[in-house]
Amino acid sequence: MKLDIACGNHKNGRDFTGMDIQPLPGVDIVHDINIHPWPIESDSVEYAHAWHIVEHIPPVCVTEAGTRFPFIDFMNECWRVLQPDALIDIECPHGASEVFLHDPTHCNHVTEITWEYFDPSRERYKVFQPKPWHIESLNFTRDGNVNVILKKLPIAL
Repeated sequence: MKLDIACGNHKNGRDFTGMDIQPLPGVDIVHDINIHPWPIESDSVEYAHAWHIVEHIPPVCVTEAGTRFPFIDFMNECWRVLQPDALIDIECPHGASEVFLHDPTHCNHVTEITWEYFDPSRERYKVFQPKPWHIESLNFTRDGNVNVILKKLPIAL
C-alpha cells in the first residue's frame, strides 16, 4: 500500500490509499490522524506521503494526565505502519516563513533542524528518542517549504 496521509480532496494518485478526517472524494480511510492506532496494519505501507499536515499537529499537549507530544506520536504511528526501510515524504511550510505565520491553524514550527530529533545519527535524537528514522534528503527555504524524505530504521536491540 502507498498511503497519502491527510490527502484532503487531492490524493497523490490512483495507486495511493488516501486517509483524511473528512469523507471527501478520493478519501479511502476516514480517520482522525491524531487517534492512534490508525486502522492500518503494522508494517503494511510501502511508501507514505504527508504534505502540508505536520504543521497542524500540536508539538506538545499538557493535560491533567500529563504531558504528551502529539507530533512525536504522529511520527511514531507513521513508523508503525511503514514497512522496514520504507520512505515517507513530508512537506510543510518552514516554521519561520510568512506562509506558516499567516495561517491561524498552523501550530507546529517545523524547520530543517526539527528532523534531527528523529534521526539516531544526530545528537538531537537523544532528547526524545522517538522511533528511528534516517534523513534521506532534506530541502528547504526559510521563506518557503521544508521537504524531507525519511527512511524507517529498525529499532536497535
